[in-house]
Amino acid sequence: MSFSTSLNGHERLLFSNQRHPHFSALPKPYSNFPPITLPSHQRLVFAPTDPSKKDLCCRARPLRAIAASGDSNPSKELRRILQSPGIHQGPAVFDALSARLVERAGFGLCFTSGFSISAARLGLPDTGLISYGEMVDQGSQITQAVSIPVIGDGDNGYGNHINVKRTVKGFIRAGFAGILLEDQVSPKACGHTRGRKVVSREDAVMRIKAAIDAREESGSDIVIIARTDSRQAVSLEESLWRSRAFADAGADVLFIDALASREEMKAFCEITPLLPKLANMLEGGGKTPILNPIELEEIGFKLVAYPLSLIGVSIQAMQDALAAIKSGRIPPPGSMPSFDEMKETLGFNAYYEEEKRYTTVPSQPSFGTGYYPAEKSTYMTRTATQDDNDPVVEVITPYVYDDSRSRSSGIWSRSLRVKITGRDGLEKLDMRVPAGFLEGITNIVPGLMGVNIKEMLDDAAVEADGSPQRGKVLLDFNDTLGDRIQVFIE
Repeated sequence: MSFSTSLNGHERLLFSNQRHPHFSALPKPYSNFPPITLPSHQRLVFAPTDPSKKDLCCRARPLRAIAASGDSNPSKELRRILQSPGIHQGPAVFDALSARLVERAGFGLCFTSGFSISAARLGLPDTGLISYGEMVDQGSQITQAVSIPVIGDGDNGYGNHINVKRTVKGFIRAGFAGILLEDQVSPKACGHTRGRKVVSREDAVMRIKAAIDAREESGSDIVIIARTDSRQAVSLEESLWRSRAFADAGADVLFIDALASREEMKAFCEITPLLPKLANMLEGGGKTPILNPIELEEIGFKLVAYPLSLIGVSIQAMQDALAAIKSGRIPPPGSMPSFDEMKETLGFNAYYEEEKRYTTVPSQPSFGTGYYPAEKSTYMTRTATQDDNDPVVEVITPYVYDDSRSRSSGIWSRSLRVKITGRDGLEKLDMRVPAGFLEGITNIVPGLMGVNIKEMLDDAAVEADGSPQRGKVLLDFNDTLGDRIQVFIE
């Protein structure tokens, strides 16, 4: 027996009387643990240390760390979902960002949508124009961005039965938990649109058998979802016949696209009742009635996909933002997240936290040599055991040793501005450096080699109050490439 619940909208707590395949138990009873608050990217799993014992032990690990470590098997997780009670919703995604948002919203799985990927990646309609390679590449980016199972849209397998096997194996390597294969001809047509045609019954069934062979040859357990478009291309009776045949061939989940009524949906769920059924809620006006998850579960569905929600609202939001910008405004605050919220969503804060582990303070400046006394040299490393939020930084004032002049000469009170303008008029370099780093300037601008800028600086006039003259041009010439090089006192 197991159940899960939501914590703060993002976390999931799973209790089970069996070991979870992704976690190992620690030898400390759960009853001894204080209250635990998990960040949004972690989940806590409780499992018995031994099936014969009643004490529970826990271990929390980041979801992405599980996926990266290889402990995770997305297909097994999807099969666990299919075997668990209730109906399971899966929004359709089109890139890594949309998939990450689905996971952050607390969904347990998602689909890729050929319609949405074709729109987002190519700006083209879903009419068979997008290729196998493009779908696998996009899918790989999506599966790497999340830890929840992703069901990939394999279209019609992109060719004959050998192509179907290659498609399945490619989707397995890309990290998909499941693959959806349909019985349309090539080029295919988008679901719920006109012009759909299907292959023969024999070819349709053989595609599923080829997919199962590819799975076995790969040693994988990817979930195979068999889709038929014959409801609109032929008839409801034909789609029911093909669904039964797909089940006999070994498909894991059945899907009839574009069912036209509740009665048709119920008739579909009554065939092979022990095999999970997928419902497709095409937003915005498709053939199938839009029902809520409770209604779909009562009819007999196990999975429900929402193929257009994310791409649809994205299109509308971008159109609204562009209209605002064109009229001289920016999108209103309520129409978009704050910059801080966007950074959190994209992982900037997590990146900064990890970056602290490797923060160092170099013992020498980035150019020039000989400016630090030996006793002042230091090399500092930020370790993961430090409790404060900011790295410790020690600032060391560089020393310049010169037999003829001391630090009182004021060389460190001046700075030099080096500006390089290309012969095409475009700025190539504009930087300021302390005058004490004069020896290093030729490392930045080799064209200054042989020019004694320090002598020019010492000879520069001073202001009435005795301070160094500001803004004086020390050098202004064109190098051999025609670039203009200027050096100013700042």
